[in-house]
Amino acid sequence: MSSGTRTTPFAITLDVGSSRANLTGSWRTERPQYARLTAPCGAGCPAAEDVQQWLYHAEEGGYEAAWRRIMERNPFPAISGRICYHPCETACNRAQLDAAVGINSVERFLGDQALAKGWQIEPAQLLGTGGRVLVIGAGPSGLSAAYHLALLGHHVTVRDMAPAAGGMMRYGIPKYRLPREILDAEIQRIAELGVDFQLGAHVSDLIAERAAGGYDAVFLAVGATLPQRTYIPAGSAARIIDAIALLRNAEDGSAGPPLLGRRVTVYGGGNTAMDAARTAKRLGAEESIVVYRRDREHMPAHESELMEALQEGIKVKWLTTITEAGAGEITVERMELDEHGYPQPTGQFERLGADTVVLATGQVSDLSLLEGMPGIELEDRVVRVDGNMMTGHPGIFAGGDMVPAERTATVAIGHGRRAAHGIDRWLRGETGNPEWGLHDSASATGVGPVPQTAQVPFERLNTWYFSDAPRTVREQLDAIRRTSTFDEVVLGLDEANALFEARRCMSCGNCLACDNCYGVCPDNAVVKLDPPGAYAYAFDLDYCKGCGLCAQECPCGAIEMLPEPI
Repeated sequence: MSSGTRTTPFAITLDVGSSRANLTGSWRTERPQYARLTAPCGAGCPAAEDVQQWLYHAEEGGYEAAWRRIMERNPFPAISGRICYHPCETACNRAQLDAAVGINSVERFLGDQALAKGWQIEPAQLLGTGGRVLVIGAGPSGLSAAYHLALLGHHVTVRDMAPAAGGMMRYGIPKYRLPREILDAEIQRIAELGVDFQLGAHVSDLIAERAAGGYDAVFLAVGATLPQRTYIPAGSAARIIDAIALLRNAEDGSAGPPLLGRRVTVYGGGNTAMDAARTAKRLGAEESIVVYRRDREHMPAHESELMEALQEGIKVKWLTTITEAGAGEITVERMELDEHGYPQPTGQFERLGADTVVLATGQVSDLSLLEGMPGIELEDRVVRVDGNMMTGHPGIFAGGDMVPAERTATVAIGHGRRAAHGIDRWLRGETGNPEWGLHDSASATGVGPVPQTAQVPFERLNTWYFSDAPRTVREQLDAIRRTSTFDEVVLGLDEANALFEARRCMSCGNCLACDNCYGVCPDNAVVKLDPPGAYAYAFDLDYCKGCGLCAQECPCGAIEMLPEPI
């Protein structure tokens, strides 16, 4: 080299635009990778809805696409948006930032939009190999199973002894929570898929019924309609009725107008007790009191139910039990909780005025149609089933209140879908996973366990990028109107509020194509894909030196740093 030639290190002699000659990827000890992780909202949904995905459609204004995504898993978005206790919101990471996304309110908006605009699900072409399936029970679980079975191409008959379909959604949930025109419209959508409804039909001999109808499989979805009686010493003049009977009579008036008197006492602490107390108020009771043996912390009723009851003037007498009922009055005893949280008597008594006592101490399913059936295992008044919802008797499946699980409409809806896929697999001769149990989460297809992908903790998110966005609170009917009519209490969102609420979603664990990684990478190692593939971006590992800045700045925690393979 001549003495007049100046030499400088390679790294500082690069001309502008030539940095790609420096393959910085060789410095790396870690490499980034885009991930698809499980959002807590979806993991918390008993109906296995892909919540994050349909919220994505909704926040883009694609309301019909969002609705159709819900309908892949749950045929009742307008119903669920009113009666579901939204465990998805309990799981929502945004609750740790300001308040959970109002998933339930957006779902209701989408369901109402579908009814208003007449969106429909196209009936499936019945397959030549489609089976004949009998569904016993037209409640949420039976209706969900019928819907999914019809979409899978099977011939479905639904039988229920009630004069109208809906089960406990109709006869256990009052109109002020679920207007009947909403219930009827979403059930009608199932009928239009070709499902045959046979109402007012009682089934007593299951084996004979299956043989006579030529059914290949049966799904049992008999709800918990029998009251679990509690013994209370009572005089001949005492008036004691069951909460389920009260709610059913308020719905269909089959026993004439309920004559409750001025003072009504409801004995129990669950959601049915709240509904019974609020219904009694609407039927003319001047005073409606809930008597519960334990304290508020141990009350099984959901907080929203209790708060709405208190707003309507329902009184709750905590740590109290009824020991005797007479004409126009009851005797109650004060209780106290022991170290295990169980109520114990104190010997302190008082008398309360009560023209009617309503018992709301639990319900069980009528399992008499299973008597003598080989292979059926019962335990604590429920039926044992496997992960596909099949009992020990081949071809007999069960779900909803009949099986050991939480008794909510959304859980029952999830059971129906899982059972439909289980029946479809069984009819096609496919065997299930013997290790898959009832309480294992269902996958997207409902035919096996959900893949074990990690849920996204709040700490993984970079919340600096999310602006303050207070949760939209649904309006309620004026208090003065609530206790005198059965008009709907909780109102829905308008389009502007629903859109705002959907956009509060933080897309936990899944890329939302925000361009942060693309913009902050110092080595231009993030490549935009056009059109996007499985992800919106890719990493050029020739240039990525593993600094981890992309992962740190990802708002939704969708980038993982993995050790560089040796």
